Amino acid sequence: MGGATSLIGDPGGKDEERDLKGAEEVEANIQGIQTQVSSLFEGREFTLVNNYEWFKDIGFLEFLRDVGKHFSMTELVGRDYIQARMGEGGSGISYAEFSYSLIQGYDYYHLYKHHDVTLQIGGSDQWGNMLSGAPLIRKKEALEGREAEVHAFSMPLVINKTTGKKFGKSEGGAVWLDQSRTSPTQFYQFWINCDDEGVEDYLKIYTMLSKQEIEAVIAEHRLQPRERIAQSRLALEVTQLVHGTEAAENAQAVTGLLTGIVAIGEADDAVLDIFRSEQPSYTAAVGDSILTALTETGLATSSTEARRLLKDNAISINGAKVMREAFQATDFASGRLLLRKGKKFKDTALIESA
Repeated sequence: MGGATSLIGDPGGKDEERDLKGAEEVEANIQGIQTQVSSLFEGREFTLVNNYEWFKDIGFLEFLRDVGKHFSMTELVGRDYIQARMGEGGSGISYAEFSYSLIQGYDYYHLYKHHDVTLQIGGSDQWGNMLSGAPLIRKKEALEGREAEVHAFSMPLVINKTTGKKFGKSEGGAVWLDQSRTSPTQFYQFWINCDDEGVEDYLKIYTMLSKQEIEAVIAEHRLQPRERIAQSRLALEVTQLVHGTEAAENAQAVTGLLTGIVAIGEADDAVLDIFRSEQPSYTAAVGDSILTALTETGLATSSTEARRLLKDNAISINGAKVMREAFQATDFASGRLLLRKGKKFKDTALIESA
């Protein structure tokens, strides 16, 4: 856990200086990530540490003598991300961010000495920072007359092949592991909406499926691409990994309602409860105004917009387009219906009979 490094900020991949985070915010982030890591690695043996614990008592002079002495300014200044910030047109870089690489290098040394860590893993954007630790370990061990062999393993950043953007980012921002930021249903839907071009890679990277299982899923997917078989399996596997089997199955069920795979009249009470907690809902009767339902659920900001949406054929009930202004008896199935604006899942409301 980066309790110390988060107080400084990694300059890698940033065009401008980061805003410093307060100690309380960093601590809150640490606690949240600790919960996530503990959940992801539940049932496995692991040791969770926070680098603030070994940095908080290191003096400045001690750090310069024991760590800074082993780093060449020529090498540090020559790194691409430093050059980008210091070169013509760059925004500049503070001494704090410039020193970040030394701090991360010392992290590796500490973990090597106290936890026998010999492999550091990170994205390709962390390659420079990871290379700070390996030579530091070798140099400090050599001073004690010992040889040390440690390694750094980088992986390419995952890129959305359709957009060319870093995977995990979207128009509305990032998808979060924290279910208070991204609900299990929203998380599931993020994965089920992945593009065909990248879904095979995502199955390999983000799931624990074997090579043979992935090949079988992709083969079936290619026979019926419109069924989005690969995306459905990806969504279930990753949601199950992050949020557990029950949450994943519930998310699958709610998504089944939103996509029309499962009729709203067939939904059970447990799934409806989850649906109500994540989507707007409203009570109406046969003959009541669809315009009012649209405004009350937030699908339209006003009656004028609601009327325009109906006129533009942008409103559907249970997947069928409507242009009328009142609910009919045939709209309701088991006393409920789904009202949607456009095609997006998030713009769907549950309407239940009065």
